[in-house]
Amino acid sequence: MAAYYWLDVTSGSVLPPTAYEAGLDIDGSKIYVGRAFHQGDWIPAKVIPDKGVAYVGYGLKEHSKEKFQVLCQQKFDWIQSNKGVVPLGAVEGGRTVSGETLYIGRVYHKGMPTIGKIHPTHRTCYIPFDGKEILYEQYEILVLRS
Repeated sequence: MAAYYWLDVTSGSVLPPTAYEAGLDIDGSKIYVGRAFHQGDWIPAKVIPDKGVAYVGYGLKEHSKEKFQVLCQQKFDWIQSNKGVVPLGAVEGGRTVSGETLYIGRVYHKGMPTIGKIHPTHRTCYIPFDGKEILYEQYEILVLRS
């Protein structure tokens, strides 16, 4: 079996037990790693089943998505990174319309873990939060466990 896979999900669906949990949102809801299609890009997303949607950051705004994919399996680690550095084994979370690979990032915003996209050429991790897209130069990146 592959180390990980993506599963199509729609709003209101029950996530599989192998969905990768990344922490708790500021309101205590569980957050999972996902991705969603927006403006031609596959973008890493924070999936919050209690809200029935996934959130992506794009164009300095947070966008909710009712169709998305969730990352499955449990063979990952979070490691510190910064300024667009992508270590060996980083999990590909999406791709821009121009072909650039996006990676799965996590930052602690207001004390809680939030999933976002690492855009290597922008040297940053963007997170969707409270209607906005917020950038961080320091973040964690999801990697396959060795």
